[in-house]
Amino acid sequence: MADSQGYRAKVGFLVPSTNTTAQPEIDDLRPIGVTNHIARMTIANSEMVERPGFDQVLDDIRGSATPAIESLITADPDIVAVGVSPEAFWSGVDAQSKVVSAFSEDAGGRPVITSADAVGAALGALGDLRRVAIITPYVKLGDNTVRRFFDDSGFDVVGIEGLGASTPAAISHIGPDRLRTAVAAVDSADVQAIVQVGTNVAMARFAASAEAFLGKPVLSNNAVLYWHALRTLGITDRFPGHGTLFEQH
Repeated sequence: MADSQGYRAKVGFLVPSTNTTAQPEIDDLRPIGVTNHIARMTIANSEMVERPGFDQVLDDIRGSATPAIESLITADPDIVAVGVSPEAFWSGVDAQSKVVSAFSEDAGGRPVITSADAVGAALGALGDLRRVAIITPYVKLGDNTVRRFFDDSGFDVVGIEGLGASTPAAISHIGPDRLRTAVAAVDSADVQAIVQVGTNVAMARFAASAEAFLGKPVLSNNAVLYWHALRTLGITDRFPGHGTLFEQH
């Protein structure tokens, strides 16, 4: 018997405990008959301006991911979306499949997707776009790691801009003015698409607006990850107001 509310699908969404952005953004995108179910990985709000702080965040995520997934699957979701960029991008291309495989095992064999999977699928759907500019929530240390992942994945990173958040929770404080500055900093005639990573950055609505005046795709992490979850489940609803990806693909 189908779930009374999620009779089309139930989407499990894994986020760090400091994340206050992903849930409202994906709820704005939820089609009728689909329900979203959040699980939180407990992490400390560590300073991320030096390597030890970044490593602490990663250690916290890795230590709490399995318990969070085990809790999440008691709701019997149809898919698990891992809404945490560090684990998606920082493990490196070679380790990505191993990370997803381990998460899938924790999820009882359910499909598991990450931001890295979603961005690749979105850029492919939009025309196999390869020349990208990237916006991250991090300082330079984190920017370099994300750039390396995209380089190793065969993309040409034309520009990258870090938003400079010093802690995981501080990422959610980044507002439209800073996003506008970042988009202007990375855009150029060579850029085919702008990609924002980091699921605690509230950029879904801004990205849809930015596409209108830039005339090119602007992909926000939460919207892309949720789009990929829906399409993986065979839910192909298209609707306006949330960017080219949801309107046309």
